[in-house]
Amino acid sequence: LNRVLVIADNQNGPTEFRKVLTGIQQYYGASSKPDTILHVGDAVQNVGSLSNWQRQLFAPMEDRSGLHHTTPTIFVPGNHDHDKRRVSSNRNLYMDMYHGLYDTDELGKAAVTNGSYHRFFHSLSVGSARIIVLDAECASKEESEFLERELKSLAFQSARFRIVAVHIPPYIEFWDPYGWNKKNEKHWGEHIRLEYDPLFRKHNVDLVISGHQHNYQRSTVSHSTNSARSGTITYAIVGGAGGMLDLERVEDWNMYNVTYLNHHFVALDIKDRSLSWTAVSSTGSVIDHFALQR
Repeated sequence: LNRVLVIADNQNGPTEFRKVLTGIQQYYGASSKPDTILHVGDAVQNVGSLSNWQRQLFAPMEDRSGLHHTTPTIFVPGNHDHDKRRVSSNRNLYMDMYHGLYDTDELGKAAVTNGSYHRFFHSLSVGSARIIVLDAECASKEESEFLERELKSLAFQSARFRIVAVHIPPYIEFWDPYGWNKKNEKHWGEHIRLEYDPLFRKHNVDLVISGHQHNYQRSTVSHSTNSARSGTITYAIVGGAGGMLDLERVEDWNMYNVTYLNHHFVALDIKDRSLSWTAVSSTGSVIDHFALQR
């Protein structure tokens, strides 16, 4: 059994984040903990501020059992988590440290080299699942080629469960109306829906996990006639780890089965032929559950 704690978008909300972390402690119990943390982006508001990293991410986790000391973290870059300026003086702080932990020449590179932005996308296996981590903010030919190559790879196609983690969801419904309509934020991440999502469906991805939108939504829809797979793809938005909530609807894709407009976390359990997804409010109530069997 691989127990994965899924959280996102705790930025600028340390008080609420502590409440979510308390709920996580209560869910797993005093003698148990998740094996892995999947953080789906926006851990801080200002990537260049060390005090933001301390106050908004590390201090709350330190106060609530210090999971980050003992539990490996898969970090998905959010729009607040890295400096996208193509200059050598940008300050990526944690993102450079995170990718520098990998003992490879490629992931050890500086974020910007000769004006070219370095990738923050990769893939890994967790038990019987294969997870592709994408950088929603910095679309590139390299990322598109990586995605197609990884979706076709033996590691991905032979995995019992196929998961993509990308900070910005393909289908956003809640946002600030002014930013959405007047600041062109409705086009933010459009490439994920128009370019990446058809590939997700073509290659039978089971689960797309996103943050960015500060609440919870889940949709399970048909995507394949391949009888060897379930024929469905699930989109989950888990942006409720502490940031200010998005309560105003700006789109209606007529697809989400569950919507919860409050803070939460997700317990994702992967056990050989079964995947269990349980979304839990910060106060401990189960707000959603689904399972896959292979």
